[in-house]
Amino acid sequence: MDIEQKQAELIDYFVKKVSVQVASALGSVIVEATSHHSLFAFSEILAVPTVAELEGTENSVYLEVLRLFAHGTWSDYKSNSGSLPQLLPDQALKLKQLTVLTLAEANKVLPYDQLMLELDVTNVRELEDFIINECIYAGIVRGKLDQMRRCFEVQFAAGRDLRPGQLGSMIQTLSNWLGTSDNLLISIQEKIKWADNMSELDKKHRKEVEDRVEEVKKSISVKADVDFRGLEEIYSEPGGVMDYEEDRIRPKRRRHPVV
Repeated sequence: MDIEQKQAELIDYFVKKVSVQVASALGSVIVEATSHHSLFAFSEILAVPTVAELEGTENSVYLEVLRLFAHGTWSDYKSNSGSLPQLLPDQALKLKQLTVLTLAEANKVLPYDQLMLELDVTNVRELEDFIINECIYAGIVRGKLDQMRRCFEVQFAAGRDLRPGQLGSMIQTLSNWLGTSDNLLISIQEKIKWADNMSELDKKHRKEVEDRVEEVKKSISVKADVDFRGLEEIYSEPGGVMDYEEDRIRPKRRRHPVV
């Protein structure tokens, strides 16, 4: 089962589960969801009315935990740890995985020093083990670890939940991309049209050259035929050219010596 299908099934499972829970029981379900090793999207759970109704209640801290996992990072948790419950080891691992996804959204080359700072990792070996075992093997990122350059080159990263207000920015980005694609398509069509025109001109020029060659060939053939007929007439006229036997038997005029 691929990661997208697994995500969809888990989201559906937890959405149904929180939908039927009373406020006092939602905390344990939210902890279960944010600890699950295969769940990385939480906006659908956030949108469930029973969860949204936690706002302003004594259990609102669990709503904040869910928002943290939907949009936040490990650094956000450390900055607000005083107002949030202590995370379980599986939750801490999940939040660090999500932090890598957030960093990969902005840059496709992630320096080791930045990753160690953001993830609270103390050495390169621990960082590389985390990326390989907890991110690449989990299917949420693909890429290359470059030990010489001390960076992680991201080739693919799963998307996180959209942050509040991010949808408008994404729509604008997609609109800009669509406009660029339309302009590129027009440019390609113009180049194809130009190439077709050049091809037709080339065919026309080639035909003209071939016709001219044929005319020259015919002209040469006609001239050669005329020249041949002229020579034939010269040799065939009486007295035109004396053959060898006629010249041999013709009396030779005697020459008198000069006194």
